[in-house]
Order: sequence, then structure tokens, then C-alpha cells
Amino acid sequence: MRHKYATYKDSELVVLMKKGTNQESEAAFTEIYDRYGLRINAYCRSILGDRDQAEDIFQETFLRFYQKVRADYKSGSVIGFLITISRNLCLNAKRNAKPTIPIEEFEFVGQEDNTYEQKELSNLIMMALDLIDPMYKEAIVLRSFNDMRYKEIAEILEITEARARYLVYNGKQKIKTVLTPYMKDTYK
Repeated sequence: MRHKYATYKDSELVVLMKKGTNQESEAAFTEIYDRYGLRINAYCRSILGDRDQAEDIFQETFLRFYQKVRADYKSGSVIGFLITISRNLCLNAKRNAKPTIPIEEFEFVGQEDNTYEQKELSNLIMMALDLIDPMYKEAIVLRSFNDMRYKEIAEILEITEARARYLVYNGKQKIKTVLTPYMKDTYK
């Protein structure tokens, strides 16, 4: 039965979540979870850097999404709404947490089979991301790791599309600046 929902648009799934039978609502929610779960989890891990905390925020994101859709969700981008929820939860968690996460514990989602050099490069990139301004970091994570369009980034961050482009471009430039000394040492 779930396979039938794979062809539905996000907006159709939201309608089923709101007005369908309990079985239809659950199946529609499961389809949305299957579509966007990995991206939301990766986003949370990229922002928080702590696997356990990211998992908690990830689960809370989908719980709040489900509750909001059942209560009073207005139409719009489902992935944008999920990212907005997870962003707010991540920002709240970061504001309330002590910065004690060692960079060595961070890794990209789904990259367990990398070579040593790829893992080192990933660690350097994550270190550089941690060193730049959080606004740049968030824009880069949304664009590069979540493959979002600038318009979606602008909506989530509540900025203009031009500002979103600026943040991504300049954030990447700042990362290059941070990584330049490491890359020179690595490729001598």
C-alpha cells in the first residue's frame, strides 16, 4: 500500500495527513519521512556535530511536523518547513548547550567507506565550517549538504535570495582561506 504513495506530490501527502483516515494519514507521513529523513538527519548532524543530540532533534522535527500538519499547516514546501523546524530546534539546542563536542567525533553521514585522505579532508572541512560565522555555515550546509535552492535557503533563513547567494559564496571563500595553509602542507 505504501508504494502507491511514492508517486504522490508532497502537497497531496499533506492533504492525506490532514483529512485522510488514520491509516492513510500514517502512510502519507511515512512517505514524507522516507523522502526527507536522511536530509533532515544530515542537516541536524551538520549543524550540531553531536550524533545523539542530532538524532533527538531529528525525531523532534518530525514529531512537530506531524503535529503542525494535523493542527493548522498552511501549504508550502514540505522540505522547507522541515528544515525550518529542525533549524529552530538546532539553534535552541546550541544556545542551551555547552560547547564540548570534539571535532574528531564528527563525520559525514553515509561516508564510512572513505579512504584515509578523504576522511582527513572531511575533518578539515568540518573544522573550517566550525571556524566560520554560523550564518555562513548554515547557508553552506543547506546548499551543499542538503542540495537546496537559494530561494529555499532564503525562506528558511528569512533573508533575500541575493543574501543567500552572498552567504554561500563568501562562506566558501572563508573556508578556502581557512584551509589554504593545510592544503599547502598536504600537497607539497
